[in-house]
Amino acid sequence: MKVFFIQDALINAGTEKSYLEILPKLSEKIIPVLIYFYPRHDLFEQFENAGVKVIFLDLKGKYDFFNGIIRLRSVVKQEKPDIMVSSLLRANIISRMVSLIEGTPLIGTLVSDSYSKEARKIKSPLVRLKFNFFWFLDRITASIPKHYISNSNHLVSSHSKYLGISSAKVDVIYRGREIPDNCWNNSVNKTCRFLAIGRLIPLKGYMELILAFKKVKKKYPCIELTIFGEGVYRKDLENLISNLNFQNCIFLPGSVPNVTNRIFDFNCFIFPSWYEGFSGALVEAMMAGIPILASDIPMNLEAVQDKKTALVFPVRNVDALADQMIYAIEHPEEMAEMGRRAREIAINRFDINLIAQQYEEVLWNVYHRYAQKA
Repeated sequence: MKVFFIQDALINAGTEKSYLEILPKLSEKIIPVLIYFYPRHDLFEQFENAGVKVIFLDLKGKYDFFNGIIRLRSVVKQEKPDIMVSSLLRANIISRMVSLIEGTPLIGTLVSDSYSKEARKIKSPLVRLKFNFFWFLDRITASIPKHYISNSNHLVSSHSKYLGISSAKVDVIYRGREIPDNCWNNSVNKTCRFLAIGRLIPLKGYMELILAFKKVKKKYPCIELTIFGEGVYRKDLENLISNLNFQNCIFLPGSVPNVTNRIFDFNCFIFPSWYEGFSGALVEAMMAGIPILASDIPMNLEAVQDKKTALVFPVRNVDALADQMIYAIEHPEEMAEMGRRAREIAINRFDINLIAQQYEEVLWNVYHRYAQKA
């Protein structure tokens, strides 16, 4: 069975990294082909090195759906995939049109809480107008996919409400990661070093994290914070760090290779996102066994449990986050035990081999139900 996995670009982000983990784990009976449209090639070599065929369709315009449909349709005619799987809005719209025209069964994916209250808090009238337009496109084409894969149960409920997708049409498969050989221990170093991983964009909550760090530093001057990732919010964060004169204790190294291995150099992982789909970075932290602080968004609470596998704080609440950071500093043994429990749970629930098996089961179910009849 040949399967097209279609997405916007090959940026170093959650959905793209998840496919980099999953596709090489599929059985030899499945031939995965990765299709992408826009010129971001961050993970191109890694996919090729993993033995996954990659096809770039080279769209120039940011929303060049017309040429995207023409080019994807041409590749579908040539390659004759049995099934297509699409992720992210632009790829979804293009893939749905080609599926409708060519009759190739399509599986949609729900990977981000785009219709949450936080996501819909858009102040600019122009941006709100654009959001409403693409929400309309998303909604009127949402019935085209034969099936959906969702990163979390919460995404099923939110998309059922806004897009009219029946929950019976969706399988929930969490993001998975490789089980690391190493396990974090609480004798890493004497200085309390906090870690965050993710794109530098507002919804990741890094502005609040830095403001919470400021409060904690008054009590514990030796603390440090490192945020691995890159994005459009870099300048804003750098300005805040400079204004606080924190250049020697808050670091933005950018995107680095093998970031998962860096986890073991820190004392605590913080995940302050406003909304997500289901975070691969959070899963990586759980796998590593490092103590975790996480915002109380529903997707995080599908992974961690407050005071059992992590400390949870109200989303965007600077004071509450600062209090939890202080608690983590003052209770290292308790935090270490939470990390150990989180690792055990992650190994049982999010092992990438298990996740790949779940993906494959959905692919075969859709194939037998729809592709063989086409």
